[in-house]
Amino acid sequence: MNIAVYPGSFDPITNGHLDIIRRAAKLYDKVVVGVLTNASKQPMFEKSQRADFIRRSTAALGNVEVAFFEGLLVDFLKKENAKVILKGLRATSDFEYEFQMALVNKQLCPDVETVFLSSSAKYTFLSSSVVREIGRLGGDISMFIPAEILDDVKTAMTAKK
Repeated sequence: MNIAVYPGSFDPITNGHLDIIRRAAKLYDKVVVGVLTNASKQPMFEKSQRADFIRRSTAALGNVEVAFFEGLLVDFLKKENAKVILKGLRATSDFEYEFQMALVNKQLCPDVETVFLSSSAKYTFLSSSVVREIGRLGGDISMFIPAEILDDVKTAMTAKK
């Protein structure tokens, strides 16, 4: 089975993330969306909320799963029996960092390949931090996140103000 892992914090999942997941679901037998627990970051949403948002947003995709991980990404790939790390790229600045990480992961686990998918043009500006900032300031985030989770994200953002 050809399994890819798409890692990230997804705080919250955006339409840009969802675009990458949908495209990857056509390329791989299974896509595991790995929700990262990063001790150095304070997420807006709990990991269980983030996972729920992803599951609801990808419900129509039968070959997408969601799992949590912390620690080394290559260890998570081994656990998931995956050989591919999937990364979305919005700009050349993303590439510099992600290329460095791909080389590190290749050193840690030579069997792992990193595959880069370019962001669709309409999402090149979009990130979870942009969505959080717009939402925090009371702006309309409806065009940036999946419709399936919009009300819950807005409610949670309002509660955290």
